Amino acid sequence: MRSLTERYRRVRAESRAIASLLTPEDCAAQSMADASPVKWHLAHTTWFFETFLLEPNAPDYRPCRDEFRVLFNSYYNSVGDQYPRPERGLLTRPSLLEVLDYRDHVDVSVLVLLERGATSDVETVLRLGLEHERQHQELMLTDVQHLLHQNPLRPAYCAADERPSGMDKPMGWYEAQPGLVEIGADGSDFSFDNEQSRHRVWVEPFKLATRLVTNADYLGFIEDRGYSRPELWLSDGWAWARAESRRAPLYWEEVDQRWTRFTLSGMTELALHEPLSHVSYYEADAYARWAAARLPTETEWESVAAQVPLSGNFYRGGSAQPRPLTVETPELPAQLFGDLWEWTSSAYAPYPGFTPQAGAFGEYNGKFMANQMVLRGGSCATSEDHIRVSYRNFFYPEAQWQFSGIRLARDA
Repeated sequence: MRSLTERYRRVRAESRAIASLLTPEDCAAQSMADASPVKWHLAHTTWFFETFLLEPNAPDYRPCRDEFRVLFNSYYNSVGDQYPRPERGLLTRPSLLEVLDYRDHVDVSVLVLLERGATSDVETVLRLGLEHERQHQELMLTDVQHLLHQNPLRPAYCAADERPSGMDKPMGWYEAQPGLVEIGADGSDFSFDNEQSRHRVWVEPFKLATRLVTNADYLGFIEDRGYSRPELWLSDGWAWARAESRRAPLYWEEVDQRWTRFTLSGMTELALHEPLSHVSYYEADAYARWAAARLPTETEWESVAAQVPLSGNFYRGGSAQPRPLTVETPELPAQLFGDLWEWTSSAYAPYPGFTPQAGAFGEYNGKFMANQMVLRGGSCATSEDHIRVSYRNFFYPEAQWQFSGIRLARDA
């Protein structure tokens, strides 16, 4: 229990650390319906512990404010009403200071509960709440980047981290043999319900790229009129690209015939050998077709990722940024963990034997299993202790504001 208590303190403190580099005005604004104000993220993660941990398990707990039950509920219909998501930026009250007081109020009660000794049910909810907060920490970073990009001043969230210079590395291909593989959570540690149950899948022989697609690679697609060639695009993707007038990834800007890019550390010259980021599934699929390749299935991705160490460029504070590959073409694929979430060709659907949890937690993942695509591997905005080989992220195919990139696959 001591280790869980320490982790609770650490995770909660790290959310505050992310917000500490922002002004109260930054924390209150919302740039689009898919994003949320940082202040809301801070409050919602607190609401989660209050609603699912304290109210059922601490009889003497008194809610901070009754109206928070609606204001900071996200999508849990079984809990009650929610404030409309697209309008969260209108919540100028409560203030950021009041939200931080709310966090203190809940933290004190959670720590008292843990000091009294926790049941297995309490431990289960606590672990879920901490993983949930890790997800929102990543969203805080991606939402802030999108928010600051709306400002014509292009302000920086923080100073740039020192990163290694990149070199042009050839695209290598790892050849995977056909066979029956197992994917999904093995039950040895925490996992979300959408990673269950572990099951076997037959895979045909395939090749997986040994590195991520870089900015230089993608420039070739742009210069070859990739955004103007309908034969490269899915029908929905072509309609999206036309409607949005897309001609480059999100945050790219061409100034005096030179490409620049907006990052959490402000505007920078496009680093050619860094992994390409902030592309939609539609863009990833079109690029793969242009490159005479395809996107891997999530089964293919996991079957290879299970063979390499779980290490990479994860979030450790500061300016989250993918890093260029610094080694020669490796035998096994590199950059599978960290740097960028990798689009797969797999629709987000239940695994065989999937059963949503009872009650409100059944709304956590299962009800979103339609019209979304799976991404794998984590990113430079993901905490290392949050990721595992079976982790399934999912977004709508038009989503660009996440740290999403491309790894190619081919049939053998």
